[in-house]
Amino acid sequence: NLVMEEAAQMLEIETFIPMVLQAPDVATGRSRLKRVALIGDHNQLPPVVKNSAFQKYSRLEQSLFARLLRLGVPAIELDRQGRARAQIADLYRWRYTNLGDLPSVATDERFRLAVPGFAYPFQLVNVVDPQGVGESSPLPHYVQNLAEAEYVIATYMYMRLRGIAAENISIITTYNGQRDLIADVAKHRCANSALFGAPAKIATTDKFQGQQNDYILLSLVRTRAVGHLRDVRRLVVSVSRARLGLYVFCDRRIFESCAELQPTLSQLLRHTDELALLPSECAPTTRSVDHVPTEGVVKVGGLLEMAQVVAALSAAVRP
Repeated sequence: NLVMEEAAQMLEIETFIPMVLQAPDVATGRSRLKRVALIGDHNQLPPVVKNSAFQKYSRLEQSLFARLLRLGVPAIELDRQGRARAQIADLYRWRYTNLGDLPSVATDERFRLAVPGFAYPFQLVNVVDPQGVGESSPLPHYVQNLAEAEYVIATYMYMRLRGIAAENISIITTYNGQRDLIADVAKHRCANSALFGAPAKIATTDKFQGQQNDYILLSLVRTRAVGHLRDVRRLVVSVSRARLGLYVFCDRRIFESCAELQPTLSQLLRHTDELALLPSECAPTTRSVDHVPTEGVVKVGGLLEMAQVVAALSAAVRP
C-alpha cells in the first residue's frame, strides 16, 4: 500500500518514483504494490515548474492526481470542513462541489466568538501609499510594497496590544520580495520588544500551503497588475489559511477589476475597505461573531492613522 499526501502538488514523475522503487516479491520477482491512494486538492497549487515552456506547453505542471480527475477517474471529495469559521470558509467554498461544515463549526466556542479588537472576522483593507510609490522591484521578479508591509506589521502590533498571542498570528504574502520586506519591518519594529515579539510565521502563499493559523494577515503587494494571483488556485490557498480571522491588504482598484477573483472579492467587500477596529476590546472577548457593534468602532483611514492607533495603545500599556 502506498499513500501520497499533497499529491496534487507533485510532478507526475515524482509520483511514479515510489511506485517503481518497490522491492519485488522474492518468489515471483513482481512488484508487491497492490494499492495507491493519492490525497490532495486540485483546487490549490499545482507542482512548481519554473520553465514556462515545460510548464504550459508540455503540461508538466499537471499532477497525476489532476490528470486522473480530468479523465473522470472516480474520486472521493471532501464535503465537510472544520478548519475555519463558516464566514471565512464561504470565501473559498464556491470552488468546491458541495462543501459544508462539520457540526463543531457551529458549536465550538472559538468559532462563535468575534475577533478581539476587530469589528469583522474578515476584511479587505484598501492600502493607499502615503508616498505614492506602490509596488517596487529592486531586483527582477522581486516585488515589494513598503506601505503594505508597514500596514501589515502595524496591524500585527495592534493585535498583540489587544491580547492576541503572537503564536496565533501568521503573515503571508504572494511574493518573495514582500516576504523579506515584511520580515525586515517586523524585526525592526517588533522583535526586540516584550510587547510584540515575532509572529508565528512570515511566509509566501506557496510555502504556506498545507498550514494554517487562527489569524492571517495577507499582503497582495501588486499595484500595477494583478500578477500571479489571477490563478484562482493561489487565491484559494491564500484565503483558506485562517481559522478565525483574515485581513487582506491590497490596492482595491487593481484586484476588484479581476473577473477571476470576483466570487471571493465580492464577499470581502461586503464590509468597508477601511480597517474597522474596536480599540476598547481585548482578548478574550465574549462578543458573538454575528454581533457587529455600532459604538466604539474606529475606521482606520490609512497607514498613518493605524500608526497613531498603535502608538496611543502602546503608550497606555507601557509603565
